[in-house]
Amino acid sequence: MSVRVYTGPHADRRRGRRRSSLRAVPVVLALLTIALQIAWPLTTGAVRDVLTAVTVVVFFLASATHAIVVRGAAWAAGWFLASAGIGLAAEVLGTRTGSLFGSYAYSGKLGPELLGVPLVIPLAWAMMSYPCLLAARRLVRSPLATAFIAAIALASWDLFLDPQMVSQGAWTWTAATYQHLIGIPGVPWQNFAGWLCVSFVLMLVLDRLPRRNHDGSVPPDGTPALLLTWTYASSVLLNVVFEHRPGVAVWGGVVMGLVVVPYLVRVWVDRP
Repeated sequence: MSVRVYTGPHADRRRGRRRSSLRAVPVVLALLTIALQIAWPLTTGAVRDVLTAVTVVVFFLASATHAIVVRGAAWAAGWFLASAGIGLAAEVLGTRTGSLFGSYAYSGKLGPELLGVPLVIPLAWAMMSYPCLLAARRLVRSPLATAFIAAIALASWDLFLDPQMVSQGAWTWTAATYQHLIGIPGVPWQNFAGWLCVSFVLMLVLDRLPRRNHDGSVPPDGTPALLLTWTYASSVLLNVVFEHRPGVAVWGGVVMGLVVVPYLVRVWVDRP
């Protein structure tokens, strides 16, 4: 007995509605991420600690769902395993040896830990690696150039992140002789160098993932572009208005802007 499956216009419309609904998920999560980050400087203490972890999880889910919807589950799985895996390995090595980022330790404020590293930390590596990779891919084609530009974008985020998290007490460097990094006591320059090296290796691996879908199309990157742009602009604003760290705003704004500004220009030029 044969079974007939209806494939007429009504079925096509239903499939189209399902695709549209799925594409809306990362957009909603990206907007929720922005709302949580807006709320962050308005909180203090334990509420801020919880909000930090929640924001990372929601940002990660925005990146992950976008990767799944527009690039496929296999692509997203490869991205997650590489980014979270390399990020976790670097943090475990860093906390145990001090050889990558300097001698530092987590305070326990960021929630459950694996091998001495808060679970949200590898998620943070993954969530930002996604828009940074896509930005570099939009700007250049060479694998080495892509890895280098994406590494600058990802490592420059740390120029904002470490002063913010150190002041919150999420982690500290344990050597008292460390020089100040852009006005924040106890953050070594080695930390940025370590981020840049790990980010470069990570992006070399991630760029092995296909740039195009099976049908030859280039997946859209509107939602990751929004997240990267917001991260850049809001980090500058946070340090100028709320944290009163103009040096952080200048350093981070200049270095991260080396990638974000040309990327936004390219997005505007390439718009439909």
